[in-house]
Amino acid sequence: MTGTTLDDYTDRYARRVRGMTASEIRALFAVASRPEVVSLAGGAPYIAALPLDAVGEMLGRLGSEHGVTTLQYGIGQGTLELRERICEVMALSGIDAGCGASPEDVVVTVGGQQALDLVARLFLDPGDVVLAEGPTYVGALGVFQAAQAQVAHVPMDADGLIPEALETAIADLARAGRRVKFLYTIPTYQNPTGVTLSEERRDRVLDICERAGLLVVEDDPYGQLGFEGEAPAPLRARRRDGVFYLSTFSKTFAPGLRVGWILAPHAVRDKLVIASEAQILCPSGYAQAAVATYLGTMPWRQQLKVYREVYRERRDAMLDALADLMPEGTSWTTPAGGLFVWATLPDGLDSKAMMPRAVAARVAYVPGTGFYADGTGTGTMRLNFSFPPPERIREGVRRLAGVMEQEIAMRRVFGAVGGAAGRRGRAGSDVPGPDLA
Repeated sequence: MTGTTLDDYTDRYARRVRGMTASEIRALFAVASRPEVVSLAGGAPYIAALPLDAVGEMLGRLGSEHGVTTLQYGIGQGTLELRERICEVMALSGIDAGCGASPEDVVVTVGGQQALDLVARLFLDPGDVVLAEGPTYVGALGVFQAAQAQVAHVPMDADGLIPEALETAIADLARAGRRVKFLYTIPTYQNPTGVTLSEERRDRVLDICERAGLLVVEDDPYGQLGFEGEAPAPLRARRRDGVFYLSTFSKTFAPGLRVGWILAPHAVRDKLVIASEAQILCPSGYAQAAVATYLGTMPWRQQLKVYREVYRERRDAMLDALADLMPEGTSWTTPAGGLFVWATLPDGLDSKAMMPRAVAARVAYVPGTGFYADGTGTGTMRLNFSFPPPERIREGVRRLAGVMEQEIAMRRVFGAVGGAAGRRGRAGSDVPGPDLA
């Protein structure tokens, strides 16, 4: 008698489908969206901080007065108007014409996620290796998995990616005969840790990759959301050749519009456009017009300041609550920008195993395992502070601390269950250690 499956198409799927798994974050959305649950799980921006009346009027005019163009097909690269506006946005971070930034080399994408997918489609063959910070963005892990590539994590500390560890990883993989295609990095206000690659390390990382012949894929959704002075200049502002710069308007304007971009080396631009046309034909003309009009007619630089103030207040509320309420042995990062805090649990606690009890206590977070390709990171979690108001953040941390205290008490009575303490992650790969609290 043969076995049965709930999926009648199992034998027909392509090989690349076999390893696909649901995102840790997406799986939480149904629970975290309940009003009684304090969600510290997602990465949603606080859209209510926008001038929604003015934005609504703008969007209405784009349909009623300009619908003949905004609701029509467009070109695969994206409109010239938006690409010019994107160059103005990048110039704020130091990526300007002086370092080779041009509308001709910008490709508009459906959010930053499609930008990642396009790079993977162009450069990754099955079995290739991508180097990435450990931990790293869960959406990138899904893209690389779909491309049948493998991810090798490089440890981080309070100053970001460790250059010596990057050199060691490259050498070890070379000795093993593995082909490494590129370094994927979120150097500024990293997701999920909130850590920023230090000024001194940025050129070192670029030099290491250049010597090894590795491309650099720089993902920068959060770079303009700093709370404590200016962020270090992006990698793309320092090095033109071999660096792909990816960003999005999802964190600084509206994620629902799904508009992002790639600034690519000139030789690659046409191939990115061809790959994008094969996927989506062309990005939404309406969404592009909405972003371009917003950047051209509204005080978006002032809006960035509004977001920074809102997120600084909420970051401080989370850090204060963690310091006041978390049990002994817990540590966490102190982000200078972005949307996230990364917490390391007291020895023996397993954030994934603890999740059902946290949901029962009406609080949600993302277990650290979602941010590692190999499933390590059980002793860590990501906490988001951008969406809940300060009083809800504190209440969420209070509920979470209560769950952790119960877990600690149960361990004292019954001992370790499942060996969670031994599954925190590879040595040196979990961020933070005690020195980062």
